[in-house]
Order: sequence, then structure tokens, then C-alpha cells
Amino acid sequence: MNKIMQSYAQTSTASEAPIRRKTRVVHIGPVAIGGNNPIAVQSMTNTDTRDVEATLAQIARLHAAGCEIVRLAVPDRVAAEAVRTIKAQSPLPLIADIHFDSRLAVMSLEAGADALRVNPGNIGDSRDIGRVVDAARAAGASIRIGVNSGSVERPFLIHYGGPTPEAMVGSALDHIRMLEDRGFDDIKVSLKSSSVPDTIAAYRLLAGQRDYPFHIGVTEAGTPRRGAVKSAVGIGALLWLGLGDTLRVSLSSDPEEELPVAWEILRSLGLRKRGPEIISCPTCGRTEIDLLGLVDAVERRLANETAPITVAVMGCVVNGPGEAREADIGLAGGRDKGLIFRKGEIVRTVRGNDALLPAFLEELDTLRNEPGCAPHSRNP
Repeated sequence: MNKIMQSYAQTSTASEAPIRRKTRVVHIGPVAIGGNNPIAVQSMTNTDTRDVEATLAQIARLHAAGCEIVRLAVPDRVAAEAVRTIKAQSPLPLIADIHFDSRLAVMSLEAGADALRVNPGNIGDSRDIGRVVDAARAAGASIRIGVNSGSVERPFLIHYGGPTPEAMVGSALDHIRMLEDRGFDDIKVSLKSSSVPDTIAAYRLLAGQRDYPFHIGVTEAGTPRRGAVKSAVGIGALLWLGLGDTLRVSLSSDPEEELPVAWEILRSLGLRKRGPEIISCPTCGRTEIDLLGLVDAVERRLANETAPITVAVMGCVVNGPGEAREADIGLAGGRDKGLIFRKGEIVRTVRGNDALLPAFLEELDTLRNEPGCAPHSRNP
């Protein structure tokens, strides 16, 4: 067996979740990151943090969409003071995102921020770094060192010939040592590039040198469609390699749109589940029902569902019955007729294509509203 096939054979065991890299545990408020803790889902507000009402409204929407940790930009003293009011009403732990001014980091911690995102090398001199470390230690706050390909320091760019994975890791280690030299190790690290291969390579390089938990993502991923694909490939690959303890999908869109993508990535690897999984076929010449309309209507009906139910909407008799039987509830449609399944059993035969949607939605609502309903899934 050649090396490629041998490697494949060692990593492709069916139905097994990836083996996660062993890391130390840090906390962001009540959320534990690293170790054997669930991979936490993050996002970042795009409101003006100084507008407390708008920021809290967006945090509430993010929370409803499945966000577990939220980051806020803190560009000035007014924003740092606003953290106090936001913290008092936020349903999520807060990370203050600071650049270039150590005073803002200290103010944010004193206002109640649960963690910081800083690069120690750009917030001032040695005394400034010491003050931030002392404030974080006193507050019980962790610090994320976040290196992006666009923020690598000039000496590393010159040495490595650009923002290469090696340059990103060198920059990160330089920042890490600034905290370690002060006895601080409540650290998590991110190494993000807009290049998926560079992002993966950077995390793999650092993984063998420190045991800090990783915040993973692909920076500047792009518009919702392109960014979702790029994030799914990059984040998914890292998670499959066992690298990643918290993640953010970065899209050029409302941050609420990031959460469904993040949860779908976790679901697809069998790592976590939230909300319904909708299985539907891509349609072909055998399809004799309005499958696209059916799926769209089902997805809208389940928009606010958080239970991890599996729903199949299939359009023909070839794969339809098999997929529908595996779901908590499924529909297999054919010419002028459809079969509705509940946990593997046919519960209803529907005559006439126009009757399929109302009948299926009725059964779907019945399942969702049953007391003690325990949906099953093909990926328990």
C-alpha cells in the first residue's frame, strides 16, 4: 500500500468523529473552550458598540440564531464604557476586540468583558502589555491572540517572503511569548487567512508547538454563498483533522447569517447538532412533484426550530423511500401520490400532488408538538 492510500486508510473510518487535539481549557465567561468541551460557535456584532440599544438588539438576534459567544469592536473610550451596560443585559459572554491601545483593553475588562482579542505586540510597550495581563488575570479573563495574514509584522514578512503560514505562526509565537513571559497562559489562538490552504497549514504548524485551544475560521471569506463554501471547506478540514475548539464563520453579510453555516458545518461532521437537518434530492428527470416548492415551504416552517430533527423531502421512488425511512419524518413523492414516513413507518398515503404539502406540514407540526417526542438521527 503506498503512503497516500495508507494515510487515507488510517483517517477515513466511517461514522467516527474526528479525534480532537488535546488542549488546555480556557474560559470565556461560563463557556469552557478546549479540552473535551463542545466546539463553541461565535460571531461578531457589526453595530456601533457605542449604540448600546442597537448592539443589544443584534446580540439578541445572534443568540436566537445559535451564537454562544459574541465579540464587540472597541475602538475608543466611549465604546469601552458601553461594554458595562451591554454586559449587564447580554445573554452571551462578551469578547472585547482591541487594537493599538492598551487602555481600552483595561477599561473593557473593568467594564465586565469576559475576554479580550488582542495582539500584544500592537497595544503598546512592555509596561502596557503588563497592565493588560494584570487586568486580565484579575478579571479571570482569557486572551485570544489573533493573527491574520493581513496583520503579520514586517520582520516576519521579510524573513518568510510574505504572509506565509510560517510567517503567521512566527508572529503568533512572538505574541504568545509576550504573555507567557508574564506568567499568563489563559490563551487561545487564531491563525486566519483568506486562503484555505494557508489557513490549514498555519494551524497544523502551530498545533505541534503549543497546547492552547484554537479559534478557527477563514478570514475575509466573502459573500454569503462564496464565503459559506470557503468556510465549510476550511473549517471542515480543520475540524476533521481534530484542530479547532471554537469557530466563527466570517461572511460579508449580516452576522446572523453566519450561524446557520457554522452549525451546519458542525452537524455535517457529527460534532454538534442544533435545529433540523433537511435532506432533499437534487431533482432529476424522474421528479414528478414540485420538490423545490415543497422543500422551500418545509424550510420556512422550520426556520425557528432548534430541536435536532431529521426531515427528508424526496422526489421519486428510486432513493426516496429509503431516505425518508431514515428520517424522523419524511416524504417520498411520486406521480399523483406521496408516502409520509414517521421514524421508519408509513403513516399516511396522500393522493394528489396538491395535497402533499398541507398533509406533510400537518404531520410535521404534529411531530414537533408531541410531548416527550425524542427525534432520532442517522448520526447519534
